[in-house]
Amino acid sequence: MKRILSIVTLIFLINACDDGDLQVENIDFADVTAQKCNSKDVIYKIKDSEILFIEIPLETNFLNDETPVDTPRTVQISSTVKVTYRQYNGNVTQDNICPTVPSATPNVLEEWTATSGTIQITSTAIKTTNTTTGATKITGYKHYIVFKDITFQKPTGIQTYETYIFGNYNTTVTNLPLNFDEESGQKSTCSESVYNFGTSEVLTFNPSNFSTLFANEVTTTPRTVLIDASNTISYRLFSGTINNEYFCTTPTPTTPTLNQQWNAVDGVAGTSGIVEVTTTTFGTSFQHTIHLKNVSLKKGNSTFNLGNDFIFGKIITTP
Repeated sequence: MKRILSIVTLIFLINACDDGDLQVENIDFADVTAQKCNSKDVIYKIKDSEILFIEIPLETNFLNDETPVDTPRTVQISSTVKVTYRQYNGNVTQDNICPTVPSATPNVLEEWTATSGTIQITSTAIKTTNTTTGATKITGYKHYIVFKDITFQKPTGIQTYETYIFGNYNTTVTNLPLNFDEESGQKSTCSESVYNFGTSEVLTFNPSNFSTLFANEVTTTPRTVLIDASNTISYRLFSGTINNEYFCTTPTPTTPTLNQQWNAVDGVAGTSGIVEVTTTTFGTSFQHTIHLKNVSLKKGNSTFNLGNDFIFGKIITTP
C-alpha cells in the first residue's frame, strides 16, 4: 500500500511541476528596467521567463519634451498600440521579441493580450548641474508609463487593472555644444541684433535699444536689461555650418536646416534673466562684454539654465 501511495505522490509532484499547466495569476515587472528594440517600435521588460512589451509609435508618443504638471500624454490601446504579456518555458532574451523573425525558442506557454485601456506617459527632463557655475544640462528624458483601466484577455478569461505601473523608459538627447568664443561676438550689419556663432550654433541677442545699452562710454557699473518681449535671446542649432552671410540674407536661407531653437525665459528683476553689459576702451574704439546672469532657455515645456554668469561674447563699436 505504501508503495502505491509513493507512486501516486510522485506522479502528482511531476504534474505539479509541469510548465505546460502553469497559470499566471498576476504580473509584476516593478524592478525591471525597460528597454527598446533597435529595429522596431517596441518597448519591453524581461524577467527570467516572462516578457511584457508595448508596441507603440515612439516618435510621436515619447517626445523629448516635458509634459505639463498633472497632464500626462495619453494613448489608447488599439490595433496599432498594443500591450502583451508572455510566459515562456525557459528564460527569454531580446531575440524573442526584437528581430523581424523572433527566436522560436523557448516556447510560449501563456499569452495575455490587452483589449482595452489607456497608456499614460509622463515625461521629465534628466538634468545635471555644474556646482561651480550653476549651469544645468539636459542629458535625456525619463518617460513614466502607467496603464489605466487596462483589460487583458487571458487563456482562462480576463484580467483587469485599474492602474498598472509599467515604469520608466529613458531616452537620450543631442548634446547642445554651447561652445562659443567669448571674444567673437558681432553686431549685425543689417539690424541691431548681436550674435555669437560657431560652426552650427548661434546665440542671438535682440536689444530694444542698442545705442543706449552699448553706448560708447566706459561703465563704472554694468548697464542692465531684463529679458522680455522687447529684449530677446535665442539659441539655435543647425544641421550644418553657419557663416556671416546667413544673418542678413533675405529670405532666410533654408540650408543649413534649423534643428532646434531655444528662447530665453523672461527675467525677474534682481533674480534671473538679466543681461549685463560692461564697456571698456579698446584703442580708439570701445569693447562691450555681454554677461547673461541666471538666464534659462526654453523649448516646448523644457528648460535649462546657462548658469550664474554666462559670457555671451564681446563686441567692438566705434564712435
